[in-house]
Amino acid sequence: MSDLDVQIPTSFDPFTEANADDSGVASKEYVHVRIQQRNGRKSLTTVQGLKKEFSYNKILKDLKKEFCCNGTVVQDPELGQVIQLQGDQRKNVSTFLVQAGIVKKENIKIHGF
Repeated sequence: MSDLDVQIPTSFDPFTEANADDSGVASKEYVHVRIQQRNGRKSLTTVQGLKKEFSYNKILKDLKKEFCCNGTVVQDPELGQVIQLQGDQRKNVSTFLVQAGIVKKENIKIHGF
């Protein structure tokens, strides 16, 4: 029995990586692309979390022209400026933002059903 190495279990904290990531949460800003249901089959796509240095109106103009839909920029007291587009444009908007170089793909979160 003396030949066997005895391993004493050490304390393992499964949340060490999560706690380390909490310090960098402020540096990683996400862009949230959501869908809101309106009447029946009608829906809105909302984009929030873009950096303030971007011109929301120019991005909206390009999105409207690219996807042939209408939209607006809404000022929300909690969320700041939010872009709203008609229809379900979640995938279109996310690919557009990545191709335009506005946001990296890993910083986009798509929500909805």
